[in-house]
Amino acid sequence: MMRRAVFALTTAALLTACGGRGERVATLPAPGQTYTADGKVVQITGLKALPAPGEAPAAGAQAAAPVPPQFQYLYGSAESLALSRQAFRALVSYATYRKAAGDSVVLAPGATLAMPRWEPCNGKQRAAVFDADETVLLNLGVEGLAARNPGAAFDPAQWARWERTGAKAVAPVPGAVEAFAALRDANIAVIINSNRSASEYAGTIAALKAAGLGDFMLGVDLFLNNQKSPGKDSRRTAIAQRYCVVAMAGDQLGDFTDLFNAGLSSTDRRRAADTGPIGEMWGNGWFVLPNPVYGTGLKGGFDDIFPADRRWVDGGAQ
Repeated sequence: MMRRAVFALTTAALLTACGGRGERVATLPAPGQTYTADGKVVQITGLKALPAPGEAPAAGAQAAAPVPPQFQYLYGSAESLALSRQAFRALVSYATYRKAAGDSVVLAPGATLAMPRWEPCNGKQRAAVFDADETVLLNLGVEGLAARNPGAAFDPAQWARWERTGAKAVAPVPGAVEAFAALRDANIAVIINSNRSASEYAGTIAALKAAGLGDFMLGVDLFLNNQKSPGKDSRRTAIAQRYCVVAMAGDQLGDFTDLFNAGLSSTDRRRAADTGPIGEMWGNGWFVLPNPVYGTGLKGGFDDIFPADRRWVDGGAQ
């Protein structure tokens, strides 16, 4: 006798057996549970819901959730690509024009946003200083995981694993490879100043190389977070002692000075970025890359972002 279990994946199935006492009615186990057939344990289905009668479930995994728009923009849009290339071309033009004289674009210790002072150049070799993540490296591997679960909190342990092993899943920010080549041809040193961990420096070096950005050496042209200082200013000061920094680029304002992260409200932070000498730095030594996915720019309440004197009431709304 052929022993075969046949299952119809419907919300309710009739299993009929002739036992001399009429029909017996049963219900299939819920999705994800198991059923024993012919002595073997069978997984009914991994679907969250069973298909309608007559329909077959799609092969493989369930359909992926839509990509959140901020990830679509940064990692997939032509607009983000254009902005990045625009920023890098402007930076190269500015840096190659600047001479190794006068003041650098690094704020001196003790300076404020209202009263900035700058580290002197004194004829040192010119350099351009870059953040790493989402400034010259696109972290496609780990951010792909974040896009699938946009409500999840940042996981420092996962990020440490990413720094250590993620080199094969990065890409260069559009324009970065060409900019680095042009700067080096002009004898302008390319420096990375990142809050990535110094203890995972080998993974960061591998990621930069895998993205086509060249070879870097810790403490020479790669400066990372050694936990001694929570911000980047101390590393910027150390870089400025050795180089005439003629340009800096980043995707967060903390990539230019930690003063932007010193407890300012979103309104005061925006005002400080647009006032006095600091307001003149954008495109004149400081160059910003787009990042709507994460970071210090993603804050502010409704009243901060949409001022009361700029509200509009739609008089034609029903």
